[in-house]
Amino acid sequence: MKTRPIRTAADHKAAMAEVDRLWGAKLGTPEGDRLDVLVTDRSLRG
Repeated sequence: MKTRPIRTAADHKAAMAEVDRLWGAKLGTPEGDRLDVLVTDRSLRG
């Protein structure tokens, strides 16, 4: 899993698209873990 800070509007847009793609992923799966990281990242709070 590659993570990096969200610093720009483009980074934020890409992260939100990834959240949309992963929404509903099962807990404990690689996709679910990635979703967890993205939605708990403080920089996504707008």
